[in-house]
Amino acid sequence: MKYVIALDQGTTSTRAVLFDRTGRAVSSYGREIEQIYPAPGLVEHDPEELFFSSLRAVQRAMELAGASAGDIAALGITNQRETTVVWERATGKPVCNAVVWQCRRTAERCARLAREGHADLIRRKTGLIPDPYFSATKLEWILQNVPHAAERARRGELLFGTVDTYLVWKLTGGRVFATDYTNASRTMLFNIHTLSWDEELLKLFGVPRCMLPEVQACGADFGVTRGDYFGGEIPVRGVAGDQQSALFGHLCVEKGEAKNTYGTGCFMLMNAGPAACMRDGLLTTLAACVSGRPDYALEGSVFIGGAAVQWLRDGLGIIGSAAETEELAFRAGGSAGMYFVPAFNGLGAPYWDGSACGVLCGITRGAKKEHVVRAVLEGMAYRVNDVLRAMEAASGTAISRLAVDGGASANNFLMGFQADISGCKVVRPAVTEVTSLGAAYIAGLASGFWKDIDELRGNTETDRVFVPRMDGGEREKLLSGWRRAVKRARA
Repeated sequence: MKYVIALDQGTTSTRAVLFDRTGRAVSSYGREIEQIYPAPGLVEHDPEELFFSSLRAVQRAMELAGASAGDIAALGITNQRETTVVWERATGKPVCNAVVWQCRRTAERCARLAREGHADLIRRKTGLIPDPYFSATKLEWILQNVPHAAERARRGELLFGTVDTYLVWKLTGGRVFATDYTNASRTMLFNIHTLSWDEELLKLFGVPRCMLPEVQACGADFGVTRGDYFGGEIPVRGVAGDQQSALFGHLCVEKGEAKNTYGTGCFMLMNAGPAACMRDGLLTTLAACVSGRPDYALEGSVFIGGAAVQWLRDGLGIIGSAAETEELAFRAGGSAGMYFVPAFNGLGAPYWDGSACGVLCGITRGAKKEHVVRAVLEGMAYRVNDVLRAMEAASGTAISRLAVDGGASANNFLMGFQADISGCKVVRPAVTEVTSLGAAYIAGLASGFWKDIDELRGNTETDRVFVPRMDGGEREKLLSGWRRAVKRARA
């Protein structure tokens, strides 16, 4: 067989990528997803659109490569995490729109959970904090607000899943109802120590056990697709949430190896090894594994990354495109003493301060637009460094190499400054579709398309390595100013 295909069902688009045995992307096809905003702070997707866009993306990627089902060893799925879907067991029809991970409709419920003293229980069992980001309160909301949903769920008529589970169910014609460890670990219902759905948490959120999927390793057997979808059956042999898939795509499979995705926000994950480590300010989750018991991972989310560059373009109008920021930042030669704290909607890890606001401080009469642009890029790197240092402290492991992906990783100034301020190598791979590549790697290893991790390492190509050049004194001077700026943002 010639290929492995990855299906990446994301928040704003669905993409399928066909990879050959060298790990090269042979073809790809993507479709945008409609964002549904019923009210401020509420975000939904149409589950059937998620499925049909997935179907079309895979079909089109195969057509572009001239590939048949018989050419494809396996399909790997990676997905937007936490987004919640409930559908009928008998028909596959969703009972309502999917509640997207960004949706804040259960914010008050999460605050009440914390006030009532449930935060420690949730933290100990799941590695998470009570937050509407995760699936449990979304599912609870659906059961309480969709007519007859709770009663039907107790009778076994309704099923719950994150997007991966729904896609596997649909692609296999309802024959397989399963998820993987990484997605289960984001629901706030899964005990990451026993690797099982937790009865105490199910009772807390009023979730019947019968509506939950079987949980498997990422590289388990998730059945085969219906033969009429792609001109023949294709084995589904890989499932992983998008951030864990990216970690695997970078081959960060040893303790202390870390990656950061520079997207709208920034998401850093570090492989924490076989023992769970908990630290305030960071989430503990499960890493992708082909088989067996998964390693743990530490995760830190920076809410605003590339969105700050969009603000420069669309809000302030001082740049015409994101690509301009690299040249402007180099031209500035420095930030003229300014610091930008990108706290448009509070500060995520490791502060978790929802009341913090964005700050541009240190402004003098000599400040120009290129200094502002540089300060914004530096602010992204400072925030990533905050998470990196918290991870080092939690794990007791120094991060000497940070793998990067995402749109803003193409910015050479940002990557160079990240290396300088964090004092570690920043490695940018030649393959930009790292999340899809991770799903392909898992499916390919599980199906025998690739032999082992060493074979994959032999295929890996690096675009550029950024080495720290800043001396320790200058780094600490800049970080001291950053810490003062963060205090102002939190005040």
